[in-house]
Amino acid sequence: MPADPGPLRLQVIRPAPGGPTEYSLVPGQKLCLGRDPQCEVVVAGDPQISRRHLEIVVEANQIAVRLLDQAKNPLFYGGHETRQCVVTPGRQFVVGGTCCRLTSTMTAAASPPSGSPIEEVSFSPAALAQVVYRDADRRLDALTQLPALIHGAPSEAELQRRLAQVLLAGVPRAEVAGVVSASPGGAIRWLESVRRHETSGTVPLSQRLARTAIVERRQTVLHVWERTQPSSDYTTLQECDWALCAPVAGTTTEPWGLYLAGRLEGTGRENASNDLRAEAKFVGLMAEIVGSIRQLSALERRQAGLRKFLPPSVLAAMGDDTDPDRLSPRESLVTVLFCDLRGFSRRAESARNDLPALLQRVSEALGVMTSCISHEGGVIGDFQGDAAMGFWGWPVPAADDGLRACRAALAIRRAFHQARATPGHPLADFRVGIGLAQGRAVAGRIGTEEHFVFTAFGPVVNLASRLEGQSRTLRVPIVIDEALATAVRDQLPPREARLRRLARILPLGLDTPTLVHELLPGEGPDCPLTTAHLQAYDQAVDQFLAGDWERAWSTLRALPAEDEAQDFLTLQITQNNRQPPADWNGVIRMTAK
Repeated sequence: MPADPGPLRLQVIRPAPGGPTEYSLVPGQKLCLGRDPQCEVVVAGDPQISRRHLEIVVEANQIAVRLLDQAKNPLFYGGHETRQCVVTPGRQFVVGGTCCRLTSTMTAAASPPSGSPIEEVSFSPAALAQVVYRDADRRLDALTQLPALIHGAPSEAELQRRLAQVLLAGVPRAEVAGVVSASPGGAIRWLESVRRHETSGTVPLSQRLARTAIVERRQTVLHVWERTQPSSDYTTLQECDWALCAPVAGTTTEPWGLYLAGRLEGTGRENASNDLRAEAKFVGLMAEIVGSIRQLSALERRQAGLRKFLPPSVLAAMGDDTDPDRLSPRESLVTVLFCDLRGFSRRAESARNDLPALLQRVSEALGVMTSCISHEGGVIGDFQGDAAMGFWGWPVPAADDGLRACRAALAIRRAFHQARATPGHPLADFRVGIGLAQGRAVAGRIGTEEHFVFTAFGPVVNLASRLEGQSRTLRVPIVIDEALATAVRDQLPPREARLRRLARILPLGLDTPTLVHELLPGEGPDCPLTTAHLQAYDQAVDQFLAGDWERAWSTLRALPAEDEAQDFLTLQITQNNRQPPADWNGVIRMTAK
């Protein structure tokens, strides 16, 4: 049977000034820990603890701790966030800024008596700030190396090796220096270690010291002991009688710590903690700098990843706020653009013996699309072979999102028109079809932590995709819905964008007809159609919708032959002998996507 640990006691160490408070525990007790004065274990001075935060059930040789539903902050045990845990004597749990350690007569007896073999001191940042260096130049020189050292390290292993060397150079009395980490299970291990003098055997490491510093207290902790009193729980090396560890901020998944051990060189043990304050300050400051630079590097990597999807304007509006909640899916008013290459399948067939060259051309075409979308503040939502999708309205909505989407579509149209007019251009034989629609959709980051996309989904996305597909049938480069047409008509000058109604259609797979429009640039080399041509086409559409197909056919015949848009309505009319069906309601049901 396991030995009886003796009476249990709960030691509560609060962030407020004052020593720890101890509570004697009796098996069978059920206690509540919180700020409420009615709690059995009252923790004042810690705003992170709720009025009733934890339930503690005392058993014969351990306690069971459970987070209450009304608790607003988590419970940590063994370095992990949890809702409940079982704590044995000698172990502790943390909530808010308060540390609760379970002790017993057995663990108390196992602790070193006064004067032997260990002294433990924790240094708060405020206490270390008061320390004055006697050799500031050497330490400052070591610290100034850190930014270049961290950014220049080709790998994590090399970074850890360099940090260990800087530690050893910055503290001459240290015999051992290195970087340690705590696994999710709480085990401590060396990531990298160096010795000042070569000796045989493993490099000593105190599991207790490192765990206390980087998991439990998250402060710089110092241990001092008598070299004649070895203990497997502490750093025990014949040439060392002290060790300290400082946590590295920002390394939360597998926390890091900077670790040093050395000898006092004649300094009395009773003055050791004061004598080693400068070393503690140096290692603590170095850990803060390392943590800050690593956090900045991680932020830069996240920003670089986001730049692949989010335009600079969105990143600028978000600033440093990379909170995942900011990018989480939510319902928004979005404008969606789909752009597809025309002629890709034919080119793929003819280039089957040189597919890498075709891929290069397709990549260049997709680059044109994404560049135009990003330039107008859109989010790159997806790639589907030779097609790209972008959207506006998330994560930062703007009043002119729809107009920006239309400008992006016109820019794509212009780029491919100019490519066709340039002999030998790699995109000369490609054309594009673009569909745009505006409406409510759910937009945001979809996927896992490692693999995700920014996208939107909802009826408006389906409509935009259908309009892109119908651009081939309607024989125009850009098709937009009625909502965007109204915005363009009201807010963009004719020199920048013009419109013409095409037809009222019911896209395949959708339930609601929509009056679709072609979006055109202002009159010029990119679009020779005049205002008179557009007015004539608009008149033909009115006649077509009203069922006067004979006059509509005559009006369309008067338009320039190179205007392919008229072919769609002309075909509808001629297939029915210029007579609308008996049940004609102005809607053309599309039979293909």
